Amino acid sequence: MRRLVENFFCMLGMEPKKPEHPAQISAEVRRIMEIKREDKSRIKAHLHDQAHRQPRHAWRNRRWAVLVAVNLLFMFSFWLDIQILEGSLTASRFVGFHLIDLNAALQVMLAHKHLIVNLVIGTLTIFLLWVLLGGRSFCSWVCPYHLVSELTEKIHLALARKKLVTDHEFHRGARTVFWVLFVALAFLTGYTVFETLSPVGILSRALIYGPGLALAWVFLLLLFEVFWSRRAWCRYVCPIGLTYGVVGTISPLQISYHVEPCFHEGDCHKVCLVPHVLDVTIKGRAPVAEMGLGPDCTRCGLCVDACPTGALRFEVKGLSKLL
Repeated sequence: MRRLVENFFCMLGMEPKKPEHPAQISAEVRRIMEIKREDKSRIKAHLHDQAHRQPRHAWRNRRWAVLVAVNLLFMFSFWLDIQILEGSLTASRFVGFHLIDLNAALQVMLAHKHLIVNLVIGTLTIFLLWVLLGGRSFCSWVCPYHLVSELTEKIHLALARKKLVTDHEFHRGARTVFWVLFVALAFLTGYTVFETLSPVGILSRALIYGPGLALAWVFLLLLFEVFWSRRAWCRYVCPIGLTYGVVGTISPLQISYHVEPCFHEGDCHKVCLVPHVLDVTIKGRAPVAEMGLGPDCTRCGLCVDACPTGALRFEVKGLSKLL
């Protein structure tokens, strides 16, 4: 329970806590770390093999395929009038079942100041879906802005390697402030201000119904992320991720970390969108031998692909290794 509370506050912007006393680290972890200290030859051999290892992209490719397929289904359902997945990511209907984005539903209810039956039904459906699949998996497996931002991030990193740009980081708590701000604006103005600015909704509607002037706002956001702050919208602004992160605290599907096979080379940190959830992979930070990553994890699988020893893996809570 203590770790669950700490993970929740880390999602809101608090820095991960380091174990301050050996008693806060389990005896099993201390035993594992002692074995690693004594087996330096094995570590050297691993690092040598790692230097010649080809990167894997299995989970990234699966995720991209699902994300593209979902958004194409929206498009073809509208274009061909086949009524399978109607609407957009903000609000839709799948073969008759209402589906409402949790954050959008919150904004609408606060703006209208009363409950709408279809809204409640659609919200419950989506809530149950993402409880099963993992809260923030919406961000990396469905959101079209995530994919576009992931691709433009490569431009940012290429420019950074040439020292043409520098990544400017902001406090992660800014996202919590924006979440409160958008909630307050919806309640006070009676208008869903966030939905007007959300690149998620803008891109989803543009793909389905055709482009509009709102795409200029998305383009400006991407330029900001390329030249000033890497993945700024997802990391520091978007309240959708925070809303689904709350759901992620009770999701059975997770990426779990296992201390024993980990060599702490840090490859997972380099690829992670929310690297604070991987703080436990730093040597001496893990309090127990096996644990799930925090609720802010997007379940994108990039760290699983990057890990050469299987220390990070998809699992279902209470069950054995899934994949």
